[in-house]
Amino acid sequence: MEKISPLAPKKFPTMPPVAGVRLGAAACGERYKGRHDLLFAEFGPGTRVAGVLTQSQTPGAPVKWCRQLLPGGRARGLVVNAGNANVYGGRRGDTAAIHTAKAAAKLIGAPAEEIFIASTGVIGEPLRTERIIGALPGLYENLSPTAWRTGAGAIMTTDTFPKGASRRAKIGGEYVTIAGIAKGSGMIAPNMATMLAFLFTDAHLPVRVLNTLLRVANERSFNSITVDGDTSTSDSCLLFATGAGAQHPSVTSARDKRLKAFRLALEEVMTDLAQQIVRDGEGAEKFITVRVTGAASEAAARRSALLIANSPLIKTAVAGADPNWGRLVMAVGRSGEKINPNRMAILIGGQLVARDGGIAPGYRETMAARHMRGREIELAVDLAVGKGTATVWSCDLTHRYIDINADYRS
Repeated sequence: MEKISPLAPKKFPTMPPVAGVRLGAAACGERYKGRHDLLFAEFGPGTRVAGVLTQSQTPGAPVKWCRQLLPGGRARGLVVNAGNANVYGGRRGDTAAIHTAKAAAKLIGAPAEEIFIASTGVIGEPLRTERIIGALPGLYENLSPTAWRTGAGAIMTTDTFPKGASRRAKIGGEYVTIAGIAKGSGMIAPNMATMLAFLFTDAHLPVRVLNTLLRVANERSFNSITVDGDTSTSDSCLLFATGAGAQHPSVTSARDKRLKAFRLALEEVMTDLAQQIVRDGEGAEKFITVRVTGAASEAAARRSALLIANSPLIKTAVAGADPNWGRLVMAVGRSGEKINPNRMAILIGGQLVARDGGIAPGYRETMAARHMRGREIELAVDLAVGKGTATVWSCDLTHRYIDINADYRS
């Protein structure tokens, strides 16, 4: 494993159990040696599920399997392996996903159509399913409601630290719990990047409500990050609701006012995990927040912000601590979005750099350069044409990114 990212949290968070969820990890040896590489989770009867999956036209077999299952809205288990993505494996890959689901279903005593599968790792290599299936029985016997860190560690590939987050929120006066784990480091530009995220709650919510809540929060979290601009074949974000927690009032609409705190808590968990993925960007030394305001719409602001965040010129300038604001001008200029160059404003670290078509009066490059030498970088652009706003997160681009990916299969 790579040296832990300098942007990593100081420690894995303390995460409470979620009623109706047990999980665990084991070493099946599909690719890695001497580490956990298999996650197994069991959910209580009645668990509902919602999900968003990659829009890649070359999705992995697990993604195709989950896509078939999601309309049913029911889940009893989740199996995730790391090291082999089970992508572009033809019928053999599809069969591997099905056999894994059947093996897990037999242990739980549930239909295979209620077992969700995810894989992450190298693309194009046959998945040795027998190793996964062989490890499941022993793993199932040791499932625990508190194995969050172990589970988060088992799904890592080039990640340098496990990622977890949790929140508590009230629905109609009753507390429920939300917990989540995720993995991702490179191939990150989710389009719903070997990004996987699994969210768990003990709230009792119908599938249509879960889908709405998840999709809205996903746009503002996982779909608002980028490390390298590459969309994975395996992106999956699944939300499991067991209904085994406190018996809160029945909710049938995502617009129900009693869901306000839950909506905010879910978005906080997902944003926390999304930002941890960026902080673990391959070779990253700096965390970049890009804010775009004054756009024609929220969608336009988001597209402009992602273009800035994905620009290799901007990312390398950040790596070199160069406050070259001309690259921001370049990026928004080629975005295709409506802008007003004569009124547009650019800020670095909160300092006004350029405005009204030129350098801002009083701009001091030494201050901007000092900010760029830090770990937390803030870039902001006001397009001066409307009220649309968006915030996205990215990281710098260093030579370590090349080193990691050049040696990925070795």
